[in-house]
Amino acid sequence: MNIINSFTGLVHLITAFLALISGTMVLTKRKGTSWHRKMGYAYVISMILMLGTSFMLYDLFGRWGIFHYGSVLSAITLFFGVYPAIRRKGNWVVFHLSMMYWSIIGLYAAFASEVFTRVLPTPFFTGVGISSAAIMIAGAIGFIIHSKKWENQFKTFNQKR
Repeated sequence: MNIINSFTGLVHLITAFLALISGTMVLTKRKGTSWHRKMGYAYVISMILMLGTSFMLYDLFGRWGIFHYGSVLSAITLFFGVYPAIRRKGNWVVFHLSMMYWSIIGLYAAFASEVFTRVLPTPFFTGVGISSAAIMIAGAIGFIIHSKKWENQFKTFNQKR
């Protein structure tokens, strides 16, 4: 089995791993620090490169496929996660946090889908469907558990900026 079929695929793989690492660090560490911003920039840049290369890969179907739709959704959540942090109006922190949270959860789902389709011997749509659904459900549970705490934590942050 050949996982990497081109230079574009290699760049996609490397930037995906960089996004997974930097995104996880941003998600799990303290928010609002200079370290958070630096890791956030690393995440955003690696995501932009990964998403850009994703639209150049057609090895799986030979044409536009299900992962390309995921890339479009990922680009939307990334944009709406970054834009409030640049604009800094209203309750921007909670919206920024929410969109970036879902951006990272979507990345985890894409990673699990890739593992199930390329590494493990499972039927394609079964592997993609089950892995993505499991990650998104776990992400939704985590979001529900933590979102009220985050909202309360960042109410004062919005007022300080």
